[in-house]
Amino acid sequence: MAQSSTPMRLAVLGAGKMGGILIEAFVKRGIVPAQNIHATVHPADLARANAAKLPIAIATDNRAAVANADVVLLCVKPQNVAHVAEEIRSELSGGKLVISIAASVPTHYIERRIGGHVPVIRVMPNTPAMVGEGITAITKGKFATEKDVETAVKLFGAVGRTVVVDEKNMDAITGLSASGPAFIYIILESLAEGGVKAGLSRDLATLLAAQTTLGAARVALETGHHPALLKDTVTTPGGCTIDGILKLEEGGLRVTLIKAVVKAAQRAKELLVTDEEK
Repeated sequence: MAQSSTPMRLAVLGAGKMGGILIEAFVKRGIVPAQNIHATVHPADLARANAAKLPIAIATDNRAAVANADVVLLCVKPQNVAHVAEEIRSELSGGKLVISIAASVPTHYIERRIGGHVPVIRVMPNTPAMVGEGITAITKGKFATEKDVETAVKLFGAVGRTVVVDEKNMDAITGLSASGPAFIYIILESLAEGGVKAGLSRDLATLLAAQTTLGAARVALETGHHPALLKDTVTTPGGCTIDGILKLEEGGLRVTLIKAVVKAAQRAKELLVTDEEK
């Protein structure tokens, strides 16, 4: 994308759950002015999207939104990417950058449907972005430059951390960090249920479980220590923690979580209609 001192103009095609989260973050953190964002939704969803109180105008014309943009953010479902890419291809000129959050859709799949030498960036954010604690993986296509990657990092840095990766890792990342919050919520809920079983009120148990999960994650991030080492710092000889860990191992928690990530990653490879389309 051509670098300029003027504010970025952004088109968000598909202002659904993740699109809405991103729009709110971009505006709140001053990354893109509200008046510079043009978002679209499916006509059937227009009334609901307008009722969501996003700080921008929302319409249904993808081509019109792209015509006035420097950066185009594709937030549509994987099976709709081909149709939308072909719909907007005539408006993609003058160094415009396309960024796709569609799971499973490779950059070359989009490039082929857009035509020309339009730069394409593929990203995979996750839902903790709604509180600024997301993690977004970023990879660039054949025609994208390091400046284009910097643009993506700037945008998605507004909702948490970013990592630049090889595209071959994106399906595994989808299975881990995109699906991972759901796995964590199940663990969090189970910890809270354990607290209730032990006699705590549900509100207190949920607070303790949530803050413990947050604190443990922050320790891992800030120290950089291996989780196994951190686990050992909590586990004293003959103490209560080792008895709890024994029950986790008996229940197969470790293996089950590994299998959950692998299965989700495998499913990410299948979201397009056929392998030929990839």
